[in-house]
Amino acid sequence: MTQHKASIWSIRQPVPRATATMLSIVMPVLVLAIWCVFSYGGLAPADFLPSPTEVVRGTLQLFLQYDLWTAIVISTRRIVMAFLLASAVALPLGVLMGAFTPIHNLFESIMAPLRYMPISAFIPLLILWFGIYEKQKIAFLFLGVFVYLLPVVVSAIRSVPEELVQTALTLGASRMQVIRTVLLPAALPEIFDSFRVMNAISWTYVILAEAVNPEHGLGYMVELARTHQKASWSFAGLIVIGGIGILTDQLIRTVSMFLFRWREDEL
Repeated sequence: MTQHKASIWSIRQPVPRATATMLSIVMPVLVLAIWCVFSYGGLAPADFLPSPTEVVRGTLQLFLQYDLWTAIVISTRRIVMAFLLASAVALPLGVLMGAFTPIHNLFESIMAPLRYMPISAFIPLLILWFGIYEKQKIAFLFLGVFVYLLPVVVSAIRSVPEELVQTALTLGASRMQVIRTVLLPAALPEIFDSFRVMNAISWTYVILAEAVNPEHGLGYMVELARTHQKASWSFAGLIVIGGIGILTDQLIRTVSMFLFRWREDEL
């Protein structure tokens, strides 16, 4: 059989760290260069595409004059609370649905349609049930995370090799022991990996959650940019949210690598 010399263009071929680092900065630099050409070159009006200088100035204004730090803290607190509540419900329910087919059949007919319903459609109901203040925002974020986290947990539990389960049962383990010592340890890495996706979903939904009665949080900052017609503030808000999302994603990834160092495939 002919041996093909490996190259960085080979399918699934890893690349050297230096090459990977260089490739990862190409597109950001290219986007920034195009942005500078269009904004500083006057090819786009300032109210349509503010320059990087204006965005930096707008970001500083939001931090110094409009207390953007507090908005970040408030939005982060809402996301953390909603995520913890969603996990507290989705994890045990997902484990039971993945382990016991009757429970899966019982709940799947209700949960499956929720994954195809736009979460924004629940806003009127959530306002009716929880009002327009903190409870409504956390409930919205809870729903947004829960409907996606639950099927991931179920799938992770059901994908544990049957041989492991049967071996534990043969050795005399009870059903709850199989769940605790076989299914959960085997499924936890995949479940924890999904937290990165749930984190992205949360930061995507937080502005929509805070669009109702936007008095505090990053949603308020977005509304502030709209009412003041400040494109630079809008760009600043996007950059801040994107930056926070990347930092929290890296944090989850680091914790996952620490907890599951025994895995061969790195995240």
